[in-house]
Amino acid sequence: MKRIYSLLAVAALTLTACNDSFIDLVPEDSYTSDSFYKTEAQFRQAVIAAYAPLRDVLVNDYFTSEMRSDNTIYQAYPSNRGTAYIHRENISDFKDNSSNAYTNAVWQHCYTGISRTNIVIERLSGSTLSESVKNNIDGQAKFLRAWYYFKLVRLYGGVPLFLKEVTRADDAFLPRSSAEQVYDQIVSDAKDAVAKLGAPAKFPQSGEATKGSATMLLADVYATQKKWAEAETLLSTLAGMGYALHAEYADAFLPANKNGKESIFDIQFLEGTITGTTPNPLTFHFLPRSTSTSLATGIAINNSSTGGWNTPTTDLIKAYEKNDKRLETSIGIAEGTYNSSDLFTYSAIKSVVGYTPAEGKIGVPYIKKYVHAPLVAVTGSNDNFPIYRYADALLLLAEVQNEQGKSPLASLNAVRTRAGLPDITATSQAALREAILHERRVELAFENHRWHDLVRSGSAVQVMNAFGEALKKEVDYLTPDAYQVTTERLLFPIPQTEVELSPGVMNQNPGY
Repeated sequence: MKRIYSLLAVAALTLTACNDSFIDLVPEDSYTSDSFYKTEAQFRQAVIAAYAPLRDVLVNDYFTSEMRSDNTIYQAYPSNRGTAYIHRENISDFKDNSSNAYTNAVWQHCYTGISRTNIVIERLSGSTLSESVKNNIDGQAKFLRAWYYFKLVRLYGGVPLFLKEVTRADDAFLPRSSAEQVYDQIVSDAKDAVAKLGAPAKFPQSGEATKGSATMLLADVYATQKKWAEAETLLSTLAGMGYALHAEYADAFLPANKNGKESIFDIQFLEGTITGTTPNPLTFHFLPRSTSTSLATGIAINNSSTGGWNTPTTDLIKAYEKNDKRLETSIGIAEGTYNSSDLFTYSAIKSVVGYTPAEGKIGVPYIKKYVHAPLVAVTGSNDNFPIYRYADALLLLAEVQNEQGKSPLASLNAVRTRAGLPDITATSQAALREAILHERRVELAFENHRWHDLVRSGSAVQVMNAFGEALKKEVDYLTPDAYQVTTERLLFPIPQTEVELSPGVMNQNPGY
């Protein structure tokens, strides 16, 4: 990564023969790193800055955590072979390397967030703020640092463990810690956040991390480490904090319900064009490339340079059971034709349920669950992006209960009942393990969980190789070396720039 640290420039003081004055390079009304971190308002601004890279991670992470799985693919773009398109396609096809700009961007943005949390945590320890205020700010920063490292360790394995504000260039180059050491730090930070943060006082929440957010994160970490009992204890406390399922699956994604009772932690977006608003651009990324998406979005968006990604797979669509209400909510069909420039002309929006293309038309599936008015041309929508929902917590609870030989049916069937499906009645651990993984796939589709679930379950290599074989029969753009999935491919490569910056210190992952 481009090392994130503060370089303090020392200005030479120019002394003249006529007087003893010198040049003051800092305006009197400007803050410096020494003068800023004093008040509660300043620290809260600093911790807000540590949330901001979550958005930057997100716009790259759907390539690494959803398109890496069997849930989504991309719309081929043979008339444009620019590096940006090839790099993104290569992630989906398991052909990426250590120079891939999009896997490297996830690394970079996570470390940007970590750098900002380190500054808050370190400066806060010496502040004169009240203990209650310090606990809240420190808890949020610890939650964020734990989340960023959890994303890094799952994608790259052991990574450099920066835990202090970096003020000297010499401190900016650390070797990789082991994955176990990174997990130890994640657990420590998440435990601290659980202890220091309060449960949601009311719904809708503010969007800040809470005790519930930290509890869910720590449980997710424990489940990844196969510490089933510890995860179960944590997950069982969430209902007591007020979290619950909305009546309908679609309700969980409505902008009107942002930060509601099902939201444990969301990345925040706000529709608008005025300063201070940050709309969600992903709606346009997930639609077919077109000069006008008006049939799908209600406004004539030209997403010809940004669309065509994260397209739901036929394999996923077939995975939904009959009468599962989540299918209609999650996926739509854009019907139309492609022109010679590989741009799509919409002729209709159709239901995915039982879809058959009209004569002379093709149907392109698209992610529908995040398409809500109002949408603003070019900028995006008002939709938050879910990191953790209560439905996720229930299914993770079912998983950790099943792995301990306990019955997971209450939690599992609560999610299925809302989807309009009959209860699971299986009793064998193996059958329930498969049922829970399936349920997580369709419930959490397009929320960047599927790849991590496949890796955690130990089925990623088998599932993705089988998926690749089937996909090569369905589409004509894959090369023979696509979807050659090995255990080495369960991790992404360390960015090549990192390896070159620290030769002999930053070793590359096997297979790259």
